[in-house]
Amino acid sequence: LPYRVVAVCTGDLSQKNYKQFDIETWMPSRNGYGETHSASLLLDFQARRSRIRYRDEQGNLQFAYTLNNTMVASPRILIPLLENHQQEDGTIVIPEALRPYMKGIDKLLITG
Repeated sequence: LPYRVVAVCTGDLSQKNYKQFDIETWMPSRNGYGETHSASLLLDFQARRSRIRYRDEQGNLQFAYTLNNTMVASPRILIPLLENHQQEDGTIVIPEALRPYMKGIDKLLITG
């Protein structure tokens, strides 16, 4: 799938995020990219609320740094999967990488 990685600017970050990267995937119906994955570094913000701690080399308790990730936003990834693989006749070709999970199906037929 066509995609791009976006470093989210600080003005668009929420209070908890220190740094965030999104993966946006091409969606033909939008004639543009849409977010399908996201990864945020929260430093110790989330750990303080959850009291997630560890002992450092000197034996002192420290709050851990945490990540917040959306590996794949399942409803959103369906849009580019379907649209980028749709054929002229309306069928959807299953990408090679997904075929082992499709029980032998290599094409979806769209019926109205």
